[in-house]
Amino acid sequence: MNQSKLMSFGAIFFIAIILLVALSNSLFLTIDPGQRGVLFKRFSGGLDKENIYKQGFHVIAPWNKVYIYDVRVNEAFEKMQVLSKNGLNITIELSLRYFPEPEKIGDLHENVGDRYLQRIIVPEIRAATREVIGKYFPEELYSSKRESIQTEIYERTRDAVSKKDIIIDAVLIRDIELPETVKGAIEEKLEAEQAALKFEYILQQETQEAERKIIEAQAKAESNRILNASLTDNILRDKGIEATLELSNSPNSKVIIVGGGDNGLPLIIGN
Repeated sequence: MNQSKLMSFGAIFFIAIILLVALSNSLFLTIDPGQRGVLFKRFSGGLDKENIYKQGFHVIAPWNKVYIYDVRVNEAFEKMQVLSKNGLNITIELSLRYFPEPEKIGDLHENVGDRYLQRIIVPEIRAATREVIGKYFPEELYSSKRESIQTEIYERTRDAVSKKDIIIDAVLIRDIELPETVKGAIEEKLEAEQAALKFEYILQQETQEAERKIIEAQAKAESNRILNASLTDNILRDKGIEATLELSNSPNSKVIIVGGGDNGLPLIIGN
């Protein structure tokens, strides 16, 4: 009797082990870093949007299911053809960084699902790009307005997808392809503008140099005027006498004639 009970217990234990192993994938769940999970209760209420499963080990009922979402920043690329303001066909390539709002993946799963990139982000960024590019001419896309265009596409896409619990981290313009004829014309125009700016800079420098010389000449003329006004005949005569006295004390050979010249200044005759 005891042996029969032991065998029955062993069989039950063996079956339990088999069932545990078979159901281990449904019972035990590990959520990796950078992931979140939302539980679907098959027999008691459906999708549990309030309790989001975070990273770590979890035990769930085998008849329930957890949907895993990657909430790290992901990158996608989009290449498309759009029309500029003057109707020119332009190829533009974008890169975007995005991720689902971690605490709202229950709503995201219920309303959109895990294919939210294809269902929401791509259509919205295509619509935003067409609308924004259509307001600009090709030369603006190629040079001066590129950064503002990029910002405008990002803001429009961000505002649209945020309503679906998706976050757009950045939208970047990787490349803009124009027809070769248009591209060549734009490059020639830019080179001409650069040459004009260079000429304007040189002209400005020359003008400043001319103004400097005029100011310098005016200052010199004013200095001479003041000096001439201050040099009277008596001052010149005194300066001549002082110079004569200094020369008379010099050991060099000389002849000094006092009173020569129209103004009576000394005349000094050397060797």
